[in-house]
Order: sequence, then C-alpha cells, then structure tokens
Amino acid sequence: MDLIEKSRFLDFVKEHIDSKSDTKVIQFVNANKVSKVAEDVSMRDLMWASDFVLTDGQPLLPMARSLSIPVPERIDGIGLMRSLLELANKNRYRVFLLGAKQEIVEKCVEIIGRDFPGIVIAGYRNGYFKKDEAAAIAQEVSKTQPDLLFLGMGSPMKEELAENYRVELGAKIVQGVGGSFDVMAGLVPRAPIWMQKLCLEWLFRVIQEPRRMFWRYMTTNGRCLWIYSKALVARIFGTKPEIELREV
Repeated sequence: MDLIEKSRFLDFVKEHIDSKSDTKVIQFVNANKVSKVAEDVSMRDLMWASDFVLTDGQPLLPMARSLSIPVPERIDGIGLMRSLLELANKNRYRVFLLGAKQEIVEKCVEIIGRDFPGIVIAGYRNGYFKKDEAAAIAQEVSKTQPDLLFLGMGSPMKEELAENYRVELGAKIVQGVGGSFDVMAGLVPRAPIWMQKLCLEWLFRVIQEPRRMFWRYMTTNGRCLWIYSKALVARIFGTKPEIELREV
C-alpha cells in the first residue's frame, strides 16, 4: 500500500494530468482484497503493478498502525472518485465511465452533467463484454482522449483491464471504482458516516444483502484477521511482517 494523504494525492493527480504524461493506475486495498491477494498470486502481482494502492477499508487503519505502519488516512474509492470529479469540474478534464449496466452508467452521466457542469464527458459504456473484446473497447476509450477513466466493475476484471491495457486505454489516470456507479445512481445506499467511522460498513452491506454478503464477509474478514494476527505476532517477536509498502 502507498502511504500518502488525500490532499497530496489530488495535487499529484492534477500535476500528472496537466503534464500530459503516461497512464497511472489507482487500485484499493481493503479486507476483501487482503484476503484475495493472500490466496491468489496473480491478484497480488496486479495490485503491485498498479502505480498507487490506496487504503480503502477503515478497519485496516488501526491494524496497520498497530504494526507501526503509518497509514495517514483512509482514501475510499467512491470518495476519491467524487474528489476527482470535483477536480475535473474545476479544470474541464475529460472523463470516461466504463462499467455497470448501460442504464446505470447513463444515470451516472446524467448526474455528473448536473452536478459537475465543467466536466467534459468523453464517453461512457457498460461493463458487460467478453475478454476477447477488451482490446477493441480499450481502443474505443482511447479515441476519446480521456484524462480520467473510472472502471465500475468487480475484481479481478478491473485490475486486469487497467494493467493489461493501460497503454491502449490512453487515459492519464485510471481508477478502479468497483460498485461506485451503483451508489452514484442511487441503486445502492452507502452506510451512514457513523458506521463507516466505527468500521461497520461491512455490517451495513450484510443487512442490505444478507444472503450474498454474509458468507463473503465472514470468510474474507476472517482470513484478513488471520493474516493480521500473523503479522502482529511477527512484529512482537521482532521479525519483519510480509507487507509491502511504498512511501510516496
């Protein structure tokens, strides 16, 4: 994970876009991603290949700090997306939305046009396509010359698309936003701020979709706690935890 404050990160994004440099890819780590990385080497490689891996999960902050890892703050995916949209609004950046169902991404475009009139919508497309169509879609995105590209799709699809086609996509900044399009469109509500601060956002999601989310959170959160416990024991006994950090 990268140790960086949100304000400093936004300054970097602006400088990078304005300099017309190469593509930078942003991904996020939370308890679910910690679990996936531990059991899937290919996911670990994709995450480490990203230019920035930001700490999304609120519970990771106290865990990291107990391991003497100075994560400055949580930078959640949908929160950063909104901050980047505000940045784009001020600077008339070109934005492309790729992901979710067609009616949902169209709703997001409508909301962005209403709330951020300074943004240039370079293009948008749903996230339903086959792997062998990815190269053609990347070219379609590149033709619109986006400054910011948001990938509203699940893992590992968004990580694979961002890394395997980072040059072909042609965007200056690529951010994986998962289900954020559904939230923006009003399809899925976010947990109240007090639940987010108390690390209970997962419980809110379980209450929303108990059948789908209960087992997922019990398994991934449990695995994440096990990984954390091993790292904590390693720290107590003076050995190096198996955690990769990048100070920006």
